[in-house]
Amino acid sequence: MHRNSDVKGEIAVRKRSIDWYTLIPVLLMLCVGIIMVLSASSPTSVTGKSKDAFLFFRKQLMWIGIGLVIMIITANYNYRKLKGFVVPAAALALVLLVAVFSFEEINGARSWIIIGGNQFQPSEFVKLCLILMLSRLISVKKSKMENFGKGLLPALSMIGVVCGLIALEPDLGTAMVIALTSLIMLYAGGASWKHLTGLVLLGTALLAAAIAIEPYRINRVTGFLDPFADPRYTGYQIIQSLYAIGSGGLLGVGLGHSLQKFGHIPEQHTDFIFSIVSEELGFIGAVFIIFLFVFFGARGYRIAKNSRDTFGSLMACGITTMILVEAVINIAVVTSSMPVTGITLPFISYGGSSLIFKMAAVGILLNISAYAQTGNSTSPGANNHEF
Repeated sequence: MHRNSDVKGEIAVRKRSIDWYTLIPVLLMLCVGIIMVLSASSPTSVTGKSKDAFLFFRKQLMWIGIGLVIMIITANYNYRKLKGFVVPAAALALVLLVAVFSFEEINGARSWIIIGGNQFQPSEFVKLCLILMLSRLISVKKSKMENFGKGLLPALSMIGVVCGLIALEPDLGTAMVIALTSLIMLYAGGASWKHLTGLVLLGTALLAAAIAIEPYRINRVTGFLDPFADPRYTGYQIIQSLYAIGSGGLLGVGLGHSLQKFGHIPEQHTDFIFSIVSEELGFIGAVFIIFLFVFFGARGYRIAKNSRDTFGSLMACGITTMILVEAVINIAVVTSSMPVTGITLPFISYGGSSLIFKMAAVGILLNISAYAQTGNSTSPGANNHEF
């Protein structure tokens, strides 16, 4: 019945022009990102094998170019046709998640597939695949989502397999992003509050267990609770990040004038780029970045609410939530609001896999927006819960 109503909503729908209110914040973040990657990475590039201060800048510029092309393609490809890719996407995602274990460790994790010297992080592709799979599954089983066995369990099986394999890499941060994104999608799809509360409690217990069995994770938690108790080891990254943020003041020390990027903050152009943004552009620059994410989130959830079908609504919800969750975790880490975990800042941190698949996701969001309703009326595919 719900599938027919979704199909009915597809009839005679006129595609609108591009949603600039959604695209402009992304483009602004890309512009800020490429500038900050150049500034933050230059010390690492100069002291590396290449001795080239523009090495990461050129690579990031290339990733942005590829990402823009893919975004244009996905923005012009009818998102409803993505339903036909669920099975091959699921199969490919599973193969890639298993394949990473045959490659060597990088920074203590097997999260990358290395081909010809280039690194590809499958989990970035898998995030988008899982959003697609959950959107399709929930849209089909929407009337059964309050039933644990018939509605929720199939979705939990997919989420569990993906999170489990990623946690084994080990990449607990990405598993957390996927779990939180999935939880919001299940809520939007009409899952029972009782079931969701139970899932939160179970997830918290599993997270605590995962931390307890790994000494380096325990060190991250103790470093978060009191970084100055061990400033040379467990608290080092957080202390250096706080120094950078504090040094920025209101207006910053000036673009390119960061001192903390010179060997003090590890991963200063990836996981901790927000620290350099805060140091060089100050409180004003940091707030501007946060504002762009908030504005993007508001637009994304508006698109989800106004989508004409459940599948599009859930895709928009999942994409928006994934990007916001990553942004919140990254900023929380660098401001010592949560323990350190390796999550990059979307559109701003250096990284090809993340950037390309995030821009592909934005293209899908723009395509959903092009077919969404403009009024305040409830869409045919509206969910049981309001966004």
